[in-house]
Amino acid sequence: MSSATGVDVFAALASPVRRDLIRLLRDGGPQSVQDLAASFDMRRPSVSEHLKVLRDAGLVTERRSGRKRLYRLEPEPLMDLRDWLTPYERFWRERMSDFAALVAEESASEGKPV
Repeated sequence: MSSATGVDVFAALASPVRRDLIRLLRDGGPQSVQDLAASFDMRRPSVSEHLKVLRDAGLVTERRSGRKRLYRLEPEPLMDLRDWLTPYERFWRERMSDFAALVAEESASEGKPV
């Protein structure tokens, strides 16, 4: 994952609204901005701005279908992000396992149940 793309993806995913848009596209497939906007308490131009950020980060694509623009989730940047985060997930899982073992050891030496 290139750093510029990664920064764009992280910035795009920082917004709860954009994460909800991604979820809607993941669950419902390609949708128009009108359909997506129906799920939010905001005007369509605001939803369009969020979709632009997602599009600029490569997380969604847009195609015209008549007068409508359909937005589709692009999984590649999310898979790149997952691949980048996997070693950190393993790191923290190991640290938490070590911590749990330390707590159990301390509790056992003090005669306390874990």
